[in-house]
Amino acid sequence: MNSSRTREVIVVGAGFAGVGAAIKLRQAGADFLVLEKADEIGGVWRDNTYPDCGCDVPSAFYSYSFAPNPGWTAFFSKQAEIKAYARETAEKYGVMEHLVLGQEMLTAAWDDSAKCWRLQTRAGTYSAKFVILACGPMHVPLFPRIKGLAGFSGTCFHSSEWRHDFDLRGKKVVVVGTGASAIQFVPKIQPIVQQLTVFQRTPPWVLPKLDWTISKNVQAVFARLPFTQSLLRKMLYLQFELLNLSLRSRWLIKGLQAIGRKNIGRGVKDPELRERLLPDYAIGCKRILMSNTWYRSLAKANVQLFGGVAEIQGSRVIAADGQSCDADAIIFATGFEVADPPIAKRIVGSSGVPLSERWNGSPDAYLGTMTQDCPNLFLTFGPNLYTFSSSFVMLEAQLKFILCAMDAAKKQNIASIAVRPTSYAAYNKKLQAALAHTVWNSGCTSYFLDRHGRNSTNWPWTTWYLRRQLERFQADAFTIEHGATPTELIAAAP
Repeated sequence: MNSSRTREVIVVGAGFAGVGAAIKLRQAGADFLVLEKADEIGGVWRDNTYPDCGCDVPSAFYSYSFAPNPGWTAFFSKQAEIKAYARETAEKYGVMEHLVLGQEMLTAAWDDSAKCWRLQTRAGTYSAKFVILACGPMHVPLFPRIKGLAGFSGTCFHSSEWRHDFDLRGKKVVVVGTGASAIQFVPKIQPIVQQLTVFQRTPPWVLPKLDWTISKNVQAVFARLPFTQSLLRKMLYLQFELLNLSLRSRWLIKGLQAIGRKNIGRGVKDPELRERLLPDYAIGCKRILMSNTWYRSLAKANVQLFGGVAEIQGSRVIAADGQSCDADAIIFATGFEVADPPIAKRIVGSSGVPLSERWNGSPDAYLGTMTQDCPNLFLTFGPNLYTFSSSFVMLEAQLKFILCAMDAAKKQNIASIAVRPTSYAAYNKKLQAALAHTVWNSGCTSYFLDRHGRNSTNWPWTTWYLRRQLERFQADAFTIEHGATPTELIAAAP
């Protein structure tokens, strides 16, 4: 390519998906760049720094299969160690030189005459034959609409934008939400605050977390005998596959729920509080959480549990049932924009319509990796790829497919690749039919279901099946235009 802003491939985002894509592209000898809006890599593990932030998938499994880390210090690692792993892996595989940090993609539009994408940034326009969106589904914080929030007299922030400059000691603190981040940071802040009030719309299922410190001796074994860690990874893969399969059995679901009830009983002795913490939906309908300290913290004398928030009046936060409390700070543990990803507003496909308008709040894709109206554009962690497993399994399967598609384009003189409408419709019809009778569609309110009530999040089959589907590029499912894209057309700014 004859321009520093023109590449065969541009990757957007430098979290684990972007770093993984960069490693595989470099190994394939591709001409590529990675655009990252922040000044450092790491994605969600860079942004989320709340107390006790960590992963709920074991570290040996929550990592690249081709880059094992024998030095994990815990079975379930914390944020700083995971972020460091991202940086160390990027450096080890020589992809840092391909990163352009502090360069946010503002828009990406398909140029049909040149068969390439034009990506606008504040520093100018980049062009690429292929684009890989590695932006992540849990990226933009979601704030609930609460009457009176704008007039709150104290300090408020989202858990993903933690205010480390604000001292919580001795304060009256409100936490809105009881999801994955809340069950981690609430037990950490409970001992230091004066009063902690947790507002809960729906209780989650929380299972015990079988966590422990990994000794130096075990780390040494992993380093000297890599097959031992590889074997552990394979065992964890099977365990998570069995967990997903168990969510298809009513008998096994009841067994998991019994474990969840015992976890409540171990931490909470007050029968009334126990009842309020017991979910009334099948386990798995919402995200399954794990903690050994969540319930114990809720039982402490300085903690109270309310229902959903109705409104805020000055420094007072009022629940839907009329209970209220004073607050010096409100911490929102309310998740992210999953079903309506903001990045879709910035993608303009071949029809000239933004992807967000085509999706209209119900994202869909072909194998979670390619979407209609967007030739030569690949998604990572796209619609309907969430499952109770390691995201690295899904990511590596996707990257294999993406590299196969690009290799076919190079060998067969292909200018553009787009999913056939018939293939797209048939796949999504089959997908939604499979989801219809799963626990995820069993009736509870969760971020798995979008605002239209459609499940645009979950993968209904095994990850083994997904890996088979993404194992190779099957050209008959795509509309292919032949003819190599002229370099001068790609390089020419519109």
